[in-house]
Amino acid sequence: MISGVALAALSVTQAQAQAAVPAGQAAPAATAVQEVVVTGSRIPEKNLTSIAPVTTVSNREVQLSGVTRVEDLINQLPQVVAEQGAYLANGASGTATVSLRDLGSKRTLVLIDGQRLVPGDPLDPVPDLNFIPATLIDRVEVDTAGASSVYGADAVAGVVNIIMKKNFQGLQLDVNYGFNQNDNNNSASQAATRAAGFPTPTGNVIDGYTADISIIFGANSPDDKGNIEAYLNYRHTDPVLQATRDYSACTQGLNAARTGFVCRGSETDALGTFIVYGPNFSVPAGAKSAPVYTLDTANPGNLKPFDGTGLFNYGALNYFQRSDERYTGGFFSHYDISPALQTFASFMFMDDSTVAQVAPSGVFGFTYSIPCNDPLLSANELHAVCGQYGLPTGPTSTAVNNSVVLLRRNVEGGDRINELRHTDYRAVIGMKGDIGSGWSYNVYAQYATSLLSESFLNDISKSKLAQALDAVPGPNGTAVCANPSGGCIPYNIWTPGGVTAAQTAFLSAPGLEEGADTEQVVSGSITGDLGQYGLKSPWASDGIGIALGAEYRRETLANNYDEEYSSGDLAGQGGPKLSVSGSYAVKEVFGEARLPFIEDVPFFKNLSAELGYRYSNYTTIGSTTTYKVSGDWAINDDFRIRGGYNRTVRAPNVVELFTPQSVGLDGNSDPCAGPVTPAMPSPAQCANTGVSASQYGHIVANPAAQYNGLTGGNPDLKPETAGTYSLGIVFTPHSLIHGFTASADYFNTKITNVIQSYGADNILATCAATGDASFCDLIHRAASTGSLWLGTTVIGAPTSGYVIDVVQNSGFIKTSGIDFTADYRFSFTDFGAPDWGSLDINFLGTYTHDYQFYTGIIGSPVLECVGKFGLTCQASSDQGNGNLLSGPLPSWKSKMRVTWSTPWPNLELSVAWRYTGPVSLDTGETGCADCRIEAYNWFDLVGQYRFKDRYTFRVGVNNIFDRNPPIIGTDECPATVCSGNTFPQVYDPLGRYIFFGLTADF
Repeated sequence: MISGVALAALSVTQAQAQAAVPAGQAAPAATAVQEVVVTGSRIPEKNLTSIAPVTTVSNREVQLSGVTRVEDLINQLPQVVAEQGAYLANGASGTATVSLRDLGSKRTLVLIDGQRLVPGDPLDPVPDLNFIPATLIDRVEVDTAGASSVYGADAVAGVVNIIMKKNFQGLQLDVNYGFNQNDNNNSASQAATRAAGFPTPTGNVIDGYTADISIIFGANSPDDKGNIEAYLNYRHTDPVLQATRDYSACTQGLNAARTGFVCRGSETDALGTFIVYGPNFSVPAGAKSAPVYTLDTANPGNLKPFDGTGLFNYGALNYFQRSDERYTGGFFSHYDISPALQTFASFMFMDDSTVAQVAPSGVFGFTYSIPCNDPLLSANELHAVCGQYGLPTGPTSTAVNNSVVLLRRNVEGGDRINELRHTDYRAVIGMKGDIGSGWSYNVYAQYATSLLSESFLNDISKSKLAQALDAVPGPNGTAVCANPSGGCIPYNIWTPGGVTAAQTAFLSAPGLEEGADTEQVVSGSITGDLGQYGLKSPWASDGIGIALGAEYRRETLANNYDEEYSSGDLAGQGGPKLSVSGSYAVKEVFGEARLPFIEDVPFFKNLSAELGYRYSNYTTIGSTTTYKVSGDWAINDDFRIRGGYNRTVRAPNVVELFTPQSVGLDGNSDPCAGPVTPAMPSPAQCANTGVSASQYGHIVANPAAQYNGLTGGNPDLKPETAGTYSLGIVFTPHSLIHGFTASADYFNTKITNVIQSYGADNILATCAATGDASFCDLIHRAASTGSLWLGTTVIGAPTSGYVIDVVQNSGFIKTSGIDFTADYRFSFTDFGAPDWGSLDINFLGTYTHDYQFYTGIIGSPVLECVGKFGLTCQASSDQGNGNLLSGPLPSWKSKMRVTWSTPWPNLELSVAWRYTGPVSLDTGETGCADCRIEAYNWFDLVGQYRFKDRYTFRVGVNNIFDRNPPIIGTDECPATVCSGNTFPQVYDPLGRYIFFGLTADF
């Protein structure tokens, strides 16, 4: 179940007591727990309380929720906002990440049994939750107070500590199977899809099958001093296309009145569009920039003006859920030679393969040279491309070419397939023990590595494309490549159906990537009870507790691209991808102290404080310090007040420091592109951004809202710093309401010196409004077109238009709010009712008061993003900074589960209510069809039955009422985090999820 009370990790004494429990049976309560270790502190405690607010998710919740992916479990917590996960395809890393407070996964530290989880991907060096098999989780403890002084960097937003099952005896088999079902009953979306002439799914659909099988086996040593537990896990997930759901079967955008949706798409379709520039070119009055043509299928051999119809429906071909196949295995062991020497070791392994699919590649706005004697073009087509500009056409024009911007989808080459494979290893060995007089120690060494192998298939080579478009007359008037090297075949895009398999085979070019993250840790600490030496308050029975330690950590990263990637030759990548490598090491010393002041006197059941300090020295950024000061006042057994301040630090990672700078996709808009509208900046403002008078109102807007930026790392980065205040109350009136506990904790976190880029959109807006040279000098428009996206075909050269937008230290992020929890367990007989069993009620809720984001641009506004979504507040992985929200952030999120242990032996029923509050468009616009996302309620139901004392069968349905996700138009749908016309990692994207499970204990 879920609990807001700080559940502590088991002590050695209690764990050993559990080792004797038969597999599958709950352990009896320990009768003599000497100490526990609470997440958020290294100092042992004698009770199950924590100064820091810690939320716990138990293994029971894993079973009742039916999840096989850990991110699905954690993302249901109100304090968490989803980032990378299984429901992303375009821009997916293949990993699953967690973001506390929506402050970013790079600011959330993930631990396994109090020790770091290795970064999961070289390009996104944050922990990958795929490494953790869900059925092996004993519980998850989440500390959101900030914990850098305890655990080191990256714990700015908090810590997710995943406690694994241990000391297992016997054999346990766990099998889970599930699938999605949707009614396809969105009539408005179906009408929009039919009106556009696209296939429209209707009626019941069942897909997305997932199977998960785990085996755990363990045994004690013959002398009962040790235990070894081993596990194997296999998980398989079937893919789901967006074409299978009526609300995602076409890419939707707002209609002209902005009151409803119509199917939209890309101007890059199977016919393609052509923007022609001649040597004597001038912008026609009222035109966007130049004639835009497409093939005239009714009159073959002719081009016709493009009227905006016949757009390509790229969304239907993207995955809603990626296919995935994962193998995990490992062991946990310990052997207690004596109380002073207890050895432990563990090894964990994962091999995870997933496939992301997006629509076919193509020619996305690059300029190519077309010979004016190309025999593939008819006389009329040659006139449109060359003749109307005074260029000679036909056989005599052998040395004459014209420039044509092509936008054409390579539908004949198939969908782009991104095969991602992550292979992770993690080994820990150490020893711990009691060394007398209240002292104990813990020393361990950890080595972990994460390997990435990626193949990107069905993309096309820009250099081969330029070669294949340069067609000249050959023998008997046939078309041949002017440069026939490499078996070049002319690319016949000028005739409907003229592209052959041989042509696309010549153009096809795969991209290959390999990389590795490696993490090495050596850590040692000692804890002591100074009360045994008389160091304690005269008003307290417990003495001062301390923890001292030192740690060495080295992070190494290398990611290598092949020539196709690094040269920028792949047309569907948005720019070159450059290899990156680097490393850093950090040496740290740390200390904590727990100071009991008053105990067991009226109004002071307990008054204590906790202090922490960590000094770190990095090979890259020098030294940093973090600390914490917190206090706890238990007035009596029923009421406690707790609070504190944590100063935390996040050092820049290898990617942020050492990624080479290159041009690729970055911004979402160019305010000076497209025809003149009332919303467009004035001619003078656009001139600030580099737009000439003749270009104003005639710059071609990108139909996919994707613009170029020069992004990359910065070796001069400094660390981020943050301060987190917390103040809470804990109410446990067991003398009045037995079994009831509630808490409310205020949080306030502000991160300064933020590692981020300004954002290309912000740079453009600031330059236009102010003319500030420090921002205007960052804008490089294409000289002839003024474009920030129409590119050159010169491989290895920067694209013609871009905005410089590299990472730096600037601005701040601030968020505050209140976390609420309540737990109540009671039997009906407690109220004089018949024996109808018992109820267990668990509630978690988070009220977010504010989420402020400031770029650091002087004069720019401080964005307030609570209760909002859209291009301003939502981040795109293409933008490089990743500091804005990864999804809509409502002011209120909650989850409540009610579990009924029935009077019938071994039968349990449980219902969960998940709530996400309303959000509005961050532009402030009202009245449009997607200006507001209403509140969402989902209800989940599960039942489980245990029989023959060894088998537990579960069956459940999540999203019982098949609530469809909200529809978000393309203009408000940020790339990557928004897919399939919605936010699939936030709102259930596939309808009902029906699952079955069986656990067998032997």
